[in-house]
Amino acid sequence: MLYKVKLKNADEHVLLDDQVYEWLTSDPYLVKVDFINNLRRHSSGCAVFQKTWKKADGGYKTETIYLHKLIAEKYLVDSKSSNRNLVGAKNGNKLDCRLENVVYRSRAVASRKRKTSSKVGYTGVYKENNRFRAVISVNRKSVHIGMFATAEEAALAYNKKSRELYGDDGKINVIRRKLPDGREEIIT
Repeated sequence: MLYKVKLKNADEHVLLDDQVYEWLTSDPYLVKVDFINNLRRHSSGCAVFQKTWKKADGGYKTETIYLHKLIAEKYLVDSKSSNRNLVGAKNGNKLDCRLENVVYRSRAVASRKRKTSSKVGYTGVYKENNRFRAVISVNRKSVHIGMFATAEEAALAYNKKSRELYGDDGKINVIRRKLPDGREEIIT
């Protein structure tokens, strides 16, 4: 069964497996702090629990728990290694915290999966005059893939090279096209 938990500060939901939801709503400490009802959307896009506690000796302490990290530490401990120690979402949706979507990654993979900063809107695609250049990083060096008439063609060439070099660990651009009937077509 799939659970949708409404975030406190956004009109969005976190997706959880029944097994994870059951644990989050029955663990004594998480119940005590009302964890499940105090999840917020962090500026990074993740679901987070934050609570400020007054310390006995004066002052305050803020406790921050990232939901995806908490889930990985509980359920995916066997897949963590010294190289793969950052938690991410396979499908890129940081609010999809189902076990099948949470994964430990290396820093290099996490870097490749990060949102693009390209002005064109696609990873590895840059406009030069009236054409679009596709490039990809290999061993910290930029490798030219080709020049294309459209940003979408360049993005598809980048996707092909990314799959060839990195398999499932590579970044894939999502290309959205409006169809004549108003529906949207998604190409990867």
